[in-house]
Amino acid sequence: MRVAVVGGGSIGLAVAWRAAQAGAEVVVHDPEPGSGASRVAAGMIAPVTESHYGETALTPFMAASADAWPAFARELEAASGLPVGFRDIPTVVVGVEDGDRAEVERQTELYRETGRGVEVLGGRAIRKAEPLLSHRVRAGVLASEDRAVDPRAVHAALLVAAECAGVGFAAGEVAEGEVADLGALDADQVVIAAGCGSARFGLPVRPVRGVVLRLRAAAGQAVPRTTVRGYVKGQSVYIVTRENGEVVVGATSDERGFDRTTGTAGAVHDLLRWSIALVPEIAEYHLGEVTVGFRPGTPDNLPIIGRLGPRLTAATGHYRNGIALIPATADATAAILRDEAPETVAPFDPARFGPPVPGPAVPDFGAGPAPAATGFEGSREPRPEPKSAAPDTRVPRGSDSSGLGRFAGSAEHRRAADSSAPESTVPRGSDSSSDREEM
Repeated sequence: MRVAVVGGGSIGLAVAWRAAQAGAEVVVHDPEPGSGASRVAAGMIAPVTESHYGETALTPFMAASADAWPAFARELEAASGLPVGFRDIPTVVVGVEDGDRAEVERQTELYRETGRGVEVLGGRAIRKAEPLLSHRVRAGVLASEDRAVDPRAVHAALLVAAECAGVGFAAGEVAEGEVADLGALDADQVVIAAGCGSARFGLPVRPVRGVVLRLRAAAGQAVPRTTVRGYVKGQSVYIVTRENGEVVVGATSDERGFDRTTGTAGAVHDLLRWSIALVPEIAEYHLGEVTVGFRPGTPDNLPIIGRLGPRLTAATGHYRNGIALIPATADATAAILRDEAPETVAPFDPARFGPPVPGPAVPDFGAGPAPAATGFEGSREPRPEPKSAAPDTRVPRGSDSSGLGRFAGSAEHRRAADSSAPESTVPRGSDSSSDREEM
């Protein structure tokens, strides 16, 4: 079976890797793999603290994916030879003022519905769990089963693992590397995994903008040993620490289309003010990078995973949870390609929104028989070595760091992406050579 995956973010690459492992001949179509939300994401794997009211249909799928992450990380590291920064660290959820603590209490009831470890702690106990918390924090919640990973490292590893498995990459086979017509792809099956760019193909995916900060602690300087989520004057903020001393602070959330420039100074001010109120030590860190990205949101904030037709499948719209849902989405999509869709993705069926909006990029993929459901055909031996040990997925200055200039949804969005300002990453004197993609 020949499979074309449209989108080279972490979801698209994981789908391609799994399909290639099962014997499919896979080509990924993306002019700048990893230049979208996967580069901006903080990397929280949080089946408890990413629970939200109105999104309970996601809970079982999120739990399954979170539980799969430890083995997935080990497999990915073995296949690529690269570390992915997986950390089995808990999350503390805290509030500063009375209203903030009330919100934590309200969220705690939702967290308990996940059936996972949730512990309410007093001020002394919560500061024992996270010693860098402000003295203004008098109580909180400990979610012991949350984890974290480095999304940039994950994407770099997926590139190598996919290539080792025989996945091909077609950045320039169509005009400017952009897939303008799914029907032009030479494949038995096509998977749309283009994040916000999936709107180009008639899917109800919208960009939800977020600003994320990356700071760095000096050698020997204390950093949080947990992931910190908190509320400050009614505003939410998170703080995620990497083993290398990087500290990620995020994220704002607004809907301004693909605007990467307006209001970013205010966003930086707010994120620093809120995070310092929770962890005062952050004021002593070096601000290394300011990045703007776009979460692929859907009308019900749930992903879109399932058949659009006998030859067309969607794996997109993961909103805040793209990194956490990588293992489950990859396995489920590979199963769908074999016509063995698991029950776990039934709530995410694209049919809940009706048929895709027709347009020139969306051909009639309902024509013709579906492939045999006896597994993948056309198996080929994987390549013994990747072409490169650690691919450089940096986005050149002036390109669309959201990865959406190539896969813009509507004509209006395409115009916005084409006229956007240069890359919004602010180096501030730090080493910005690391890879740059769900927040």
